[in-house]
Amino acid sequence: MASTPVTTTMVVVVVVATVALLMARRSEGIGVNWGTQLSHPLPASTVVQLLRDNGFDKVKLFDAEDAILTALRGSGLQVMVGIPNDMLAGLAAGEKAAEDWVAKNVSKHVNNGVDIRYVAVGNEPFLQTFNGTYLNTTFPAMQSVQAALVKAGLAGQVKVTVPLNADVYQSPTGKPSDGDFRADIHGLMLTIVQFLASTGAPFVANVYPFISLYKDPNFPLDYAFFQGTTSAPVVDGGVTYTNTFDANHDTLVAALRRNGYPNVSITIGEVGWPTDGDANANPQYAHQFNQGFITHIASGQGTPLRPGAPVDAYLFSLIDEDQKSIEPGNFERHWGVFFYDGKPKYPLSLNNSSQQLTPAKGVTYLEKRWCVLKPSVSLGDQKVGDAVSYACGLADCTSLGYKTSCGGLDPKGNVSYALNSYYQVNDQDDRACDFRGIATTTTVDPSAGSCRFIIEIAPTSGSEVAMVTRRRVAVGVVLAVFVYLVESML
Repeated sequence: MASTPVTTTMVVVVVVATVALLMARRSEGIGVNWGTQLSHPLPASTVVQLLRDNGFDKVKLFDAEDAILTALRGSGLQVMVGIPNDMLAGLAAGEKAAEDWVAKNVSKHVNNGVDIRYVAVGNEPFLQTFNGTYLNTTFPAMQSVQAALVKAGLAGQVKVTVPLNADVYQSPTGKPSDGDFRADIHGLMLTIVQFLASTGAPFVANVYPFISLYKDPNFPLDYAFFQGTTSAPVVDGGVTYTNTFDANHDTLVAALRRNGYPNVSITIGEVGWPTDGDANANPQYAHQFNQGFITHIASGQGTPLRPGAPVDAYLFSLIDEDQKSIEPGNFERHWGVFFYDGKPKYPLSLNNSSQQLTPAKGVTYLEKRWCVLKPSVSLGDQKVGDAVSYACGLADCTSLGYKTSCGGLDPKGNVSYALNSYYQVNDQDDRACDFRGIATTTTVDPSAGSCRFIIEIAPTSGSEVAMVTRRRVAVGVVLAVFVYLVESML
């Protein structure tokens, strides 16, 4: 076959087509938040393989843990690396701290093949519950990190942003078109938005329809999902909003427009639905919301105020975290689309295809052994109440409660669940299944219905993250056992 001469026009067509293909892939792909507040985290390499096996193309981290960033080397995943709020003051104080942080946590890993795209300076630092703690340090910290990236020659590749809770913008009328930034931080928000616009960084917003429902029992449930209809739509001029995500997103779009920044890109830093710990947190609703959201953004239709614009988003979250604070609610430990051990909770297609989530590979567990209340022990025994309070204070009992996964257990089942949670956190140590003689171990799985009595992941030396976490837990356990023994003698 004769060869065809390659013309300039043909090259341009090929380049344009290739760019379009890459952009299409990016708009269809979805990211995920990888939190590490677990008593028994999976090895970082196992989690990276889990991400790749399931088609995630972006990952957002809340810290810059060396073992995790090392595991992401050559993975092909785009990375947003985080800086915790408690580091903001130090970074804001001077250039040297930021330069050291960038050298250790960005330059080093970029040079080793980690595709770091963003640095998230802080995490929801303007939450009203923080009482202004980070108002004076967040933006100076952003400036310091930006200057350090410029000095390191990485500012063109790595952008500085700050993930913000959706409470930083609002609409006085409830209509998205009337959106503006919160009055008490309006000037600061404009300073940050101007910074994002000048550097080409996105505005990162965390959007949680579930929280709206959790805080307001009268919130229309169907408005949280993506059915195309709702019993309580929001009519805004010629636009009818049938889901709270589009309305929330466009409230931010309107706020940006109102203040002269219509072209700042928006990234959804966190969005998802929990599966336990509350009456409205269950796998059915989580599947309905997450699959609806993924299908919605994969359609390419955008939102009413940004029609046709791709929505860049990170699901919250990858894996359940049994050590997260439950101050906001017991559901906080159950946002994962995977259980603690990397098993999928429900069917989910990430790329609008028939492929469903696949579990983590090579996970090893402790022995099939559980800790339960001895059948002969009376619930009226004071030691039972003490044991439950003690166990739930040091382990995870958030699956116990009204309309939760273990809400159907009888009273003795509730006690056994608490005791087993503590036993598993402590690696099935025999001393962790005594509770002053009221508990015993069994090889018969006490799980019932939707309530799963877990078997923990076996300790591994292959993960630096796991080793550090386990060291911290072990110290806490030793102290807790001492306190418990002392109290039992009083």
